[in-house]
Amino acid sequence: MRIVSWNCNGALRKKLDILSTFDPDICIIQECEDPARCPDVSYRKWAQNHLWVGGNKNRGLGVFAKPDISLEPVSLDPGSLELFLPCIVANRISLLATWTRQANSPTFRYIGQLWKYLQQHQHFLTQPESILIGDLNSNTCWDAWDRWWNHSDVVRQLQEIGLRSLYHHERSEEQGKENTPTFFMYRRSDKPYHIDYAFLSEILLERASLEVGTPSHWIENSDHMPIIVHIADNAGPKKNRC
Repeated sequence: MRIVSWNCNGALRKKLDILSTFDPDICIIQECEDPARCPDVSYRKWAQNHLWVGGNKNRGLGVFAKPDISLEPVSLDPGSLELFLPCIVANRISLLATWTRQANSPTFRYIGQLWKYLQQHQHFLTQPESILIGDLNSNTCWDAWDRWWNHSDVVRQLQEIGLRSLYHHERSEEQGKENTPTFFMYRRSDKPYHIDYAFLSEILLERASLEVGTPSHWIENSDHMPIIVHIADNAGPKKNRC
């Protein structure tokens, strides 16, 4: 199975060709338009198997799957927290798609939104095959000494329920010391950050690998690079699709 998470920086309908080069089974897309309210016929056809959430029809969070892969929405009340989309993929994988936002919160912005969400709904990610993936707008380098819901605290809580960052597991890099950025502020090469993540449960982690898109290929389309997760069949090498 090939899973792509990408903050497309809007107008996904115009970027389907470059996204399709991955031949993804599942796409988690931040800042995409709602297919149900988009007049673009080709986009609606491409998105025939999808879930979407957001307060702005032009910039929300979507999960898109190939027609033969089941997507089952899960009803977990987020309250005013933004943005989270829990679902069951292929009848077995608990997937929480994320795009953390400021959400008009003076205190619990970005990673604070995810911290609060986990306090209420972490049980959803305790299944044997679980994934939390998306744009967290966060990194350990921004931890604050007097805050109990830092990026590091969220990483620790995810580890306690059995999820680890695939990027850090595979590359043996420390949180906050990543060599490969996923975001370039203002699309500038001198402002790189690592803020997009895939956390996987152990049973998936041991047969998964991860790629990060390169700026030379993606920067014209978005300030974020896609992260591509390959999950192998139990019997095959890492990049065989299940």
